[in-house]
Amino acid sequence: MRHPFRGIWSRAAALVACALTATLVAAGATPAQAAAADDTERPTAPGPITVVAIDTTWVELTWAASTDNVGVVRYPVGAQFEDFGAQYSTDTTSIRITDLRPARTYTFSVWALDAAGNSSLSNPTLRLTMPPGDDQPPSAPGQPVAYDVAATVVWLRWAHSVENVALDRYEVFRVDAGGTLTRVREVSQYPPVNSAQISGLAANTTYTFVVRARDEAGHLSPLSAPVTVTTLPPPPSCAVRSVVRQWSDGFVAHLVVRNTGTTAVDGWTMTWRFWASQQVHGIWGAKVVDRPNNGYLRVGNTGRNAVIPPGGTVSLGLVASGTQLPQEVTLNGGLCVVADE
Repeated sequence: MRHPFRGIWSRAAALVACALTATLVAAGATPAQAAAADDTERPTAPGPITVVAIDTTWVELTWAASTDNVGVVRYPVGAQFEDFGAQYSTDTTSIRITDLRPARTYTFSVWALDAAGNSSLSNPTLRLTMPPGDDQPPSAPGQPVAYDVAATVVWLRWAHSVENVALDRYEVFRVDAGGTLTRVREVSQYPPVNSAQISGLAANTTYTFVVRARDEAGHLSPLSAPVTVTTLPPPPSCAVRSVVRQWSDGFVAHLVVRNTGTTAVDGWTMTWRFWASQQVHGIWGAKVVDRPNNGYLRVGNTGRNAVIPPGGTVSLGLVASGTQLPQEVTLNGGLCVVADE
């Protein structure tokens, strides 16, 4: 015989269950989330990293799984080279990392995260040097050209070496008496630029320089053809008188530069403060050479005013945007006294 209340109690139980489910959904919670919210225990550290496979630009790593009271959901993986690093992630106990560089030494680390965001300690790191992947040296750089010369500084540039994988740096050498090479500059930013400033030189002195390339596998190129440069005489004494007409975002400057020394200036460059945002709209009595370090403007003589005799002057003018007027004016590296009018 069917119990008269059995169906009533079954329906009541079903209604209660539906009400509880609706309450949980309305609160935006699930049983798994509720468990994760109460989880404060961190996973154990993953096992040591081992290499499964490796090539010149990629590596496949694996490690023993972490354990956790609820469950590990993700393994972040770090790859560090000198001061540069990258982070990857996987939900398994292995990963393939690509776009690495041949012959570089990386430090890899792995740790575990659970659903509540608890992080394990990192496992023992793996320090790994990638295979070289390069058995060819770079070609010799092009012959350097001295594109600017001062009393104690020379600026050199050269054509790039040809390399089958990746260049690492250029080395600039001074060729001393007897052919001895002394390294005076290393251009190591990546990718390396094909120019360098050589400072700390003696005025009115002749130097010879060569350049060599090094690739990331450590192979050295042949030396470039040499360039011989004579630095300028010591910076002259000078004074600058400037007449400036200025408006809200620009100015016209007329400069009269006097050689206050006892030796004639034969060929000159001048520099002064010039913001990176400023533009030259017109110039006379000189020509723009470059804008070193984006903080200065360097101009040079024309064919008609290269010589400034002792006590003599040279005049030049500038129309430019911005509000930074000519300041810290130098003539061939010597700081001039500036008087505004």
